[in-house]
Amino acid sequence: MSTDPYLSVKALTKYIKKKFDADPHLRDVYVKGELSNVKIHTSGHIYFTLKDNAARLPGVMFSASAKSVKFKPESGMTVLIRGDVSVYEASGQYQLYAQSMQADGIGDYYLAFEQLKEKLAKEGLFQASHKQALPRFPKRIAVVTAQTGAAVRDIIITLHRRYPLADVVLYPTLVQGAGATQSIVQSIQSANKGDFDVLIVGRGGGSIEDLWAFNEEAVARVIFDSRIPVISAIGHETDTTIADFVSDLRAPTPTAAAELAVPSQAELLERVTSYRSQMYRTVSGAVNQQKQALNRLTSSFPLAYPERLYRPFIERVERATDSLQRESLQQLNRSKERYRTLDQQLKSRVPLQRIRQSETDVAELARRLDYQMNQLLKNRSRQLSSAIRTLDALSPLKIMDRGYSIPYIEGAVVKSVSQVKVGDRLTMAMQDGTILTTVDEINPANEGDRNDG
Repeated sequence: MSTDPYLSVKALTKYIKKKFDADPHLRDVYVKGELSNVKIHTSGHIYFTLKDNAARLPGVMFSASAKSVKFKPESGMTVLIRGDVSVYEASGQYQLYAQSMQADGIGDYYLAFEQLKEKLAKEGLFQASHKQALPRFPKRIAVVTAQTGAAVRDIIITLHRRYPLADVVLYPTLVQGAGATQSIVQSIQSANKGDFDVLIVGRGGGSIEDLWAFNEEAVARVIFDSRIPVISAIGHETDTTIADFVSDLRAPTPTAAAELAVPSQAELLERVTSYRSQMYRTVSGAVNQQKQALNRLTSSFPLAYPERLYRPFIERVERATDSLQRESLQQLNRSKERYRTLDQQLKSRVPLQRIRQSETDVAELARRLDYQMNQLLKNRSRQLSSAIRTLDALSPLKIMDRGYSIPYIEGAVVKSVSQVKVGDRLTMAMQDGTILTTVDEINPANEGDRNDG
């Protein structure tokens, strides 16, 4: 372990820098002084020294922050700077990193702005949880701005161009000078008494004095209390007011506020056209799928070859019918033969009176025989009907209605696991179609299972 007590210059400088960066009093500081040695780099960075009668402080303002400066910094100017103090390690000196710069003479405005901003921020007026969402399709829009000027013209033209369905109502308002604060408050309050979906509060660009009415606490609070979502559009993109912080949405320009308030009818029409095309494709795809399903069902084995399912049962019915007819005919012939034999015997052996009596008896016997034959035919008919109903109940289609299926290999019905082997392709005939599957495993039933079944 090293016991060298000496630090490198780099290590010591880093330590000092961390101390500067950790000190909350060196972050977000406000400094007033005279500019000297001002150098504006081609990259947009501004290098300078800020001094007073007793001290000098080197400083830099990077291009991203320098873009917000509305004037050209020159040596000899007295300025108000907001920024952070830290250490530049390469030179080992501390310097001011400026974030904003204003010419002296508006310091009182700036201080008042920061004080009110801090006060309202602590009260929570700027929190996102208080922001209201803008309606997607506003029906009525209120505009609080001056009755004349570019701002009101840009807002109304943009609203009518993008979304002519919206009803736009202007509340003419003083936006600068004496009485502007009260006029803005009254216009916002009047708009909140009407049935509006969006409220645009704005004006064109100007100096901080011109925009100051929108930095007043009364205006901030009436915007915060508005039940209508408020879009602020005050000054140019680089101008920031208290009203911007408390509004539900800030727009960089009045034209941008109108664009944010309403959708574009052209975009909506394009979207509707896209939805219609998508819906047509979806419906067409669904119809085609149903057609394919119908074709598959129509060409399925049970529907394509229905006679193959009924053929064995039809043959059984035909054989039973033929057997019944043959048996009935044979029974009738046997009865007729017995009748002729009996008739001959009676005529040859029995006296005439007895023959007549026998004839009567034979007639009665023939009647009974005819009755028995009719009964036999009825019984056979009932048996045939019962057999047909049984065959219908045992029809494969009836069985398939109950969730069963019939396996086939190359059109032949599979009745035993011994007919298939692993890897065979089976066609499973279902009630509403067929399924093509592959045999992955065969599990023959053992003797005990067959006995149990």
